Amino acid sequence: MLNIKKGGHRDLERYFTLIEMDFDSEELLPKIAIHKGMMNGSLELLIAYDEDSGMDAGYALVATKNLYGYVLLKYLAVLPWCRGQGLGIQIMRLINKRYADKQGIIAELTEFEDPDPDRLRKLRKFFNRFGYEEIESNYTISGVKANLLVKQIKGKTDITPVAQRIIPDFYSRFLTVFTMEKMLDIKPVK
Repeated sequence: MLNIKKGGHRDLERYFTLIEMDFDSEELLPKIAIHKGMMNGSLELLIAYDEDSGMDAGYALVATKNLYGYVLLKYLAVLPWCRGQGLGIQIMRLINKRYADKQGIIAELTEFEDPDPDRLRKLRKFFNRFGYEEIESNYTISGVKANLLVKQIKGKTDITPVAQRIIPDFYSRFLTVFTMEKMLDIKPVK
């Protein structure tokens, strides 16, 4: 049976190479920023593991603190040797359960170049399966369009008018002002 646990700094050292392989370099958070976020409680590294074997199966990095009651699912991946077994579905269920007391969960889908031209369509379908809905946004990460998907848990408040405040609030807790200005650009939707 799959379960998740909160990882520590040693786990981040083990997982960071996988994060670098699974995500585009332009959307990667600096490792030192992740450590900072874990130290101040604004980021959680979650590790999915099989309870019977004790083997790790996947991971997620979640920004947990902001003024609005949401969490930001920054990274989610199944380990390469465990893919194709439906574990991503199980991990997403565990994440949704873990944060069921929050206002909602936000996910970012970036439009970086990818060898799989159907990547975004597949990711949207995956998130839609769990009740995530895309909102209108004017958001880029490192100059590349980022789409915001939201799973509302408490209420049906549309965050479109305040997304330009919610997203930077997450990042300001672990990124320097310089890194935020270089990496993120989010404007109000007109």
